[in-house]
Amino acid sequence: MNKLEILANALEYIEQNLTEPIKTEDVARECYCSKTALEKLFRLVNRISVHDYITRRRMTCAGRMLLEDPDKRILDVALEYGFASNESFTRTFYQVWNCNPSEFRKRCRFPELFPKYLGYISSRNGEGQMANYKNVDISELYDLFTSRRGCYFVCGDIMNLMGLNNISRKAGDLAILEALKRFNDEAGEEDYVFRIGGDEFAMLTNSEDGNYALDIAERIKSHNGEAIEHDGQKYPIKLYASIMKLDDKAVRYSELMNGLHYKLRDARMKDEE
Repeated sequence: MNKLEILANALEYIEQNLTEPIKTEDVARECYCSKTALEKLFRLVNRISVHDYITRRRMTCAGRMLLEDPDKRILDVALEYGFASNESFTRTFYQVWNCNPSEFRKRCRFPELFPKYLGYISSRNGEGQMANYKNVDISELYDLFTSRRGCYFVCGDIMNLMGLNNISRKAGDLAILEALKRFNDEAGEEDYVFRIGGDEFAMLTNSEDGNYALDIAERIKSHNGEAIEHDGQKYPIKLYASIMKLDDKAVRYSELMNGLHYKLRDARMKDEE
């Protein structure tokens, strides 16, 4: 089994067992490799440990359940995802979302903080240059994409997230939550926000008016310089933001993802000029 197969099997096994008490050893056993080898490969490609990835995927799915079924008890969600008590679930949920489950239900609309990884992919842009980005699985939204042909995307990413991650993983996580909040706050009732990569977000509007999307992008950028606080220090967060129209014709999933990532690259280059 080659390295790509090991990663693919690991990600699939994790996804199929998010409600089970799986550990890194269980994933390694399923992939016919040692725990050390799997952890090293997983960190190299995904820049996160197996355990942390499982935790983030569980809390993302738990967040979706909290929003989709507002009458469901938090304890029942906790039990479904393998927690023995409300308290232990709330502690883990807070580590990922920086709020408790009750607060989350009140203030969050879009739970896709940590979509399933598909690994890194390389692709050529329109000028023949190679571009590398983290590929995530948002294929469940494809029906929404096709139903909104001709509508605009607002896409953005975080400037210097790597620097924050080098300070601490928690600082990077807080920056990602802040980016999601800024998108959430500016989204209209029929707009949908989701994450498309490590530090990249997109909003699919329900509008064919470019000025509507451009106004959202400008409002998101108006918060540039506002800071998050971590460990007694404040770190200003800046987002690039750009718009892209969803083609009227049928669009393949891979082409759409490439287009979103290239639009963000162009926005970064323009900002840095």
